[in-house]
Amino acid sequence: MRSLLISPLIALSFAASVFAAPPIKADAPALPPSNFARDAVSNAARDAPDAPASPAKDPELKGETNKDPVTDGADSGPKGTVFNGQSVPPIPELSGTTLDQDISKGTWLVEFFSPYCHHCKAFAPTWQTLHEFYYTSDPLPASNKESSHSLNSFTRYYDFKFAKIDCVAFGSACSDHNINSFPTVVQFKDGKEVERKVGALPMKDEVKWIESMLETIKPGSRQKDGPKLPKVGANSSPDFKGAAVVGPAKEADAIAEATKSTTSTTSTKSLLKATKIAKETANPAGTSVPLTAETFQQRVTTTHDPWFIKFYAPWCHHCQAMAPSWHAMARDMKGKLNVGEVNCEVERRLCKDVNVKGYPTLIYFQAGERIEYEGLRGLGDLISYASKAVSAGDGVVDVDAAAFEALEKDEEVIFLYFYDHATTSEDFQALERLLLSLIGHAKLVKTKDPALSARYKISTWPRLIVSRDGKPTYYTPLSPRDMRDFRKVLGWMQANWLPIVPELTSSNARDIMDHRLVVLAILNRERKEDFVIARRELKSAALEWIDKEIQAFQLERQELRDAKQLRIEEAEDRNDQRGLRAAKQIRIDMNEIDRKEVGFAWVDGVFWKRVAQLTSGEFLRIHIRISKSVNSHAMRS
Repeated sequence: MRSLLISPLIALSFAASVFAAPPIKADAPALPPSNFARDAVSNAARDAPDAPASPAKDPELKGETNKDPVTDGADSGPKGTVFNGQSVPPIPELSGTTLDQDISKGTWLVEFFSPYCHHCKAFAPTWQTLHEFYYTSDPLPASNKESSHSLNSFTRYYDFKFAKIDCVAFGSACSDHNINSFPTVVQFKDGKEVERKVGALPMKDEVKWIESMLETIKPGSRQKDGPKLPKVGANSSPDFKGAAVVGPAKEADAIAEATKSTTSTTSTKSLLKATKIAKETANPAGTSVPLTAETFQQRVTTTHDPWFIKFYAPWCHHCQAMAPSWHAMARDMKGKLNVGEVNCEVERRLCKDVNVKGYPTLIYFQAGERIEYEGLRGLGDLISYASKAVSAGDGVVDVDAAAFEALEKDEEVIFLYFYDHATTSEDFQALERLLLSLIGHAKLVKTKDPALSARYKISTWPRLIVSRDGKPTYYTPLSPRDMRDFRKVLGWMQANWLPIVPELTSSNARDIMDHRLVVLAILNRERKEDFVIARRELKSAALEWIDKEIQAFQLERQELRDAKQLRIEEAEDRNDQRGLRAAKQIRIDMNEIDRKEVGFAWVDGVFWKRVAQLTSGEFLRIHIRISKSVNSHAMRS
């Protein structure tokens, strides 16, 4: 148990070493600080004699008069591009004479470069793709966004701009900002430097940095897993569909076509097929639909259509704060998921029937089933949950061994249902009911692949297991009644849907902390190598502890069985029929034994440190108690 206690990790104080910024290595050679502009020009001329000389624009070099501060696509300058079907202007090129004035308002991400630097040339396609990708991204989706002046545009929503400045042409301006290597990307907030990255970073590292900025600007607006990235030089993002970029007329045609599709398929009887049809025509306007008791009955209760509904009161401050994120989520779910809202001040009886006890209450309805959403209420969190709900509408996916192995690379927790030719429709119906409760928690798939049955030693069907980080746990009841018992199966799933070592967040803190002792590791996600090693060690310790607990559980159960058998034999030796009957009626129930469960988790120390700084220390304080009895028990193990 060398790594089981991980005593350094149980410390609940933020050591300075945890938050030390990782060293940044420049990809480009450093430039001398003295005579910056003239040296840069002379070095460029020496290194690239065949290249045409750039006109010197710095007043110190040529005495140039004032020019426009930003060059954004004049006829003689760089041309615009097209990305995701939208026109994208060139990256603004800032002038050294007005640099400080240009970046005085909002957030600017500025690349300081030299046109003769090989690293800058290699980085240029990445920087261009980043500009195009974010310029065309839509934080508050609208049907049409052709201008950067649109309120729904990325630029206006975040007040965030990409730019670049030529340090050969404007050497003194670069020198004033202590630029000594190329390329250097600097984040400015209202004219003040916030952070800089030196060197040509990969696309994914740049995006991670940018996403952290955007999340700081608009908390809760970014998805936790980050966006799907385009390839460098691509003209569209991976999830872009050409049909999505349409004008109002084409959009109306698309809605009409979807409506026509619904009419032609109303005769279907399958819940799964009905769900797929609903997905194609759901939420055509991209709005949160106000519902009354009558329309709720017509559109939600008596249909199989999935709905994500907010129950609120107009005077509720939490409801008012969440409203922009809720409506933005509804726009994002256009054509995917029905979104609605009920004013409980007006529809009091309806809210009472739904058992609304607080505001806002968010509930997902589908085919007579319901599940209350208890996660975070930021835009990214709502979109993530709604997207998973849409995916659940496809039903329980059938996988083979290869597909399951691929799924294991992306999912930490997977519930796997084994079936064969004799599995009945009642079994599958019971399985489908579980999907709703698993949204946002874990993946549920089914299989009849002999290779998977052999891998997990399955000899009876149907059978249910959970694979957590590759370690299987079996649902032990095997009778048809137990396999179809929704509450019993769901209870087992809830006890096993956390990863072996989950990240502790405010949304899952209750699941992790309730009725258990927790070994908590405070990690630094930004130190990638150390982070991976620390998680591996923590997971190894957790798995070792689980193995020990299983052995102790089996040993304790065997001791109870032996004690029961001993009482039976003693009664038989005494010919005590009454004692024999009593001994045989002894029921061994391991659930009745009070055992303190021990869990493992980790927390992003850097994130919580930033939260503390942003909120002046007034943030959620998590208190973990690791009792001496756990330590002594671990030492004995």
